[in-house]
Amino acid sequence: MFAALLNKVFKKGTLTVIWPDGSVGTYGSGLPKAAIRVRGRGTLLAIALRPDLAFGEAYMDGRVTVEEGTIADVLELALSNVPPGSERWITKARARLRTWARPITQFNPMGRSRTNVAHHYDLSRALFDLFLDADRQYSCAYFAHPTMTLEAAQVAKKRHIAAKLNLDRTGLKVLDIGSGWGGLALDLARDADADVLGVTLSTEQLAMSNSRAQSSGLAERCRFELTDYRAITGPFDRIVSVGMFEHVGVNHYDAFFAKLRDLLVPDGVALLHTIGRPSGPGAADPWTTKYIFPGSYAPAMSEVLAAIERSGLYVTDVEVLRLHYAETLKEWRSRFLKNRAKAAALYDERFCRMWELYLASAEMSFRYARNVVFQFQLSKRLDTLPLTRDYMLESEQMARFGVATRANAAE
Repeated sequence: MFAALLNKVFKKGTLTVIWPDGSVGTYGSGLPKAAIRVRGRGTLLAIALRPDLAFGEAYMDGRVTVEEGTIADVLELALSNVPPGSERWITKARARLRTWARPITQFNPMGRSRTNVAHHYDLSRALFDLFLDADRQYSCAYFAHPTMTLEAAQVAKKRHIAAKLNLDRTGLKVLDIGSGWGGLALDLARDADADVLGVTLSTEQLAMSNSRAQSSGLAERCRFELTDYRAITGPFDRIVSVGMFEHVGVNHYDAFFAKLRDLLVPDGVALLHTIGRPSGPGAADPWTTKYIFPGSYAPAMSEVLAAIERSGLYVTDVEVLRLHYAETLKEWRSRFLKNRAKAAALYDERFCRMWELYLASAEMSFRYARNVVFQFQLSKRLDTLPLTRDYMLESEQMARFGVATRANAAE
């Protein structure tokens, strides 16, 4: 059954499979090439029943190993041969069932949101040091030029976002929802002379953010709190949220945008940066949900826009960043593999296989049109922002974001 399926699917590139009985099958032809070994007939049955979960678990457990190339090569072969929407009917049926179950799986009240965040973001600080830039930007970088380093692209991302916030005067009160390790908030406080509040649900991120604010002399203008966005009181002149909306849950979209509306001053501006899906509403990948980001979901643009419309906010600008995250993840994966022995010392080999699979599968999902990044600029009034987008380009070219020393960034 598997051989027949692989023969039908693989047209570009070559996948070699060493089956549990020792036989070898070759599927497709030409370059690129990759080879895997499958151990145990039970592994085949599990993958047949739940390919979206069982393949990842088999790789983590060593029941599927890569004999030629890397797991990224295997996934690239698979996704390049299966365009979005062309999956078999049974795969589509499972996706529909997961979509119907979203009210349960993405129910994220405050307590559950805190638990979900801790699962990923409260991992060892040393782990994130192995693959992120010194500023610990854990979201899509912005490669304004193809030859940019990761560090430069992450600075460009912050500059790009700041330009869309239209920081046209000093002393603006800014809220950063899901502030991570504090890099963007600190830049806004230092380089735009803003009064910034960053909120996170990660105790590890909170501790590092406050330490960085103290060491950089910005503690009076840049504060961080362990607070759910639903508990914040305003008002704020600007609100920014980068890489947090994926954890809100579809049940809570209306509440999220209503909260933004209530927190903004009448001439306020918000910028939302989120992973999204270009192919319409769907459901989260079960392996990623179970092992990497519990309760997460990358929304379709139609789902986000509908909730914004119901909130009464205006969409004043939309940008779709396409392959930027694929390039970001490629760099993260490369750095992680160079430091794999250190990761194994922190955790174990099974964790390393899980993390490599996470980075590789995420990269390929962006590279082969399963995911993109949306940036939504929002306001409460139509006349808040300039009538043309020229101000964004001018601000982006003049901004000083990212001039903090590497030592301060690594605090």
